[in-house]
Formats: sequence, C-alpha cells, structure tokens
Amino acid sequence: MTGAEPAEHRHRASRRAVTVTLLRTALSAGLLVTGYYLAPLEGQLDSLGWLWFVLALALFVVVVVRQLRAIVVSDQPRLRAVEGLGVALPLLFVVFALTYVSLDRAAPGSFTEALDRTDALYFTVTVFATVGFGDITPVTATARILTTVQMVVAIVALGVIARIFVAAVDVAVRRRDNPPP
Repeated sequence: MTGAEPAEHRHRASRRAVTVTLLRTALSAGLLVTGYYLAPLEGQLDSLGWLWFVLALALFVVVVVRQLRAIVVSDQPRLRAVEGLGVALPLLFVVFALTYVSLDRAAPGSFTEALDRTDALYFTVTVFATVGFGDITPVTATARILTTVQMVVAIVALGVIARIFVAAVDVAVRRRDNPPP
C-alpha cells in the first residue's frame, strides 16, 4: 500500500461527508418549507396563536442547543455546524412566515398587500436579510412589533448563534486534536 492511497481514501471520505451533510441539510430545509406550505391555518391569531408563536421560538432555541451539543461531540464539527445553521435558519424563517400569514388573515390590512404563504416567506427573508425591498411593509402596530421582533431575533441569530457555533467547532476540534490521556 502506498502513501497516496490513504490520502485518496481520506479525500473520498471527506467528499462523501460533505455531500451527505449538504443533502441532509437540503432535505431538512425542504421538509420545513413543505410543512410550512401544508400546515393548516385557521386565520386566527388570538392568544392561542401567539402562544404557538412563543412555543415555536422556544422550539427554535431547543433546536439550536441540540445542534450545539451535536457540534461539540462531532468528529466533523465544521460540517455539523453547517448542518445546524442549515436547519435552524429555515426553521426561524418558517416560524415568522407562518406568523405573518396568520396575522394577515386574522387582521387584513396588517401589511401593504395581502400575504399568501409565498409572500409571507418572501417578506420574512427580506426582513432577515435586511434588504427590505419596500414592496411589502407592515402597516399596523402589531405587524410592526412582530417585524421588529424578527429583526432582533435575526441579529441574535446571525451574531450570537453564529459565534456560539464557531466556539463549539473550536471546542470540538481541540477535543479531537488533543484527546485526554
């Protein structure tokens, strides 16, 4: 066996791990978006609807914490971090988009135009990306408060969560490269 064969084997295994991670991430995001389009909406955003919104944000936190734990113990923490962000961010998008479309159904006129699911997802992504094209804007106080909450959560998600994921990768790499005696 030559020295090139193990390197080639590692390279193939690495490519396979990247491919599997990207496929798993795309599948997870696809399932979240499919679930978003299939979820029944009653058109009511009453106290129970707001409770669901808060519970969905709590679920987002649980997903992030579970992803952090998975990163720290992973043999491939960088790939695991990519997968974690690839699951957490679409989940966050879906939570806000569902809330926006529910709000618009419960209180028509909350936005400059009526929102269907695609419009709500589009609006969510434009707010998250801070591009805010201006074609859809919140009009009512409730819609503006919800949009502001999304902006704050987005800042936290991009800043704090990304930093925490990077720190978790560092911990995992140090653990992998310096095993205990």
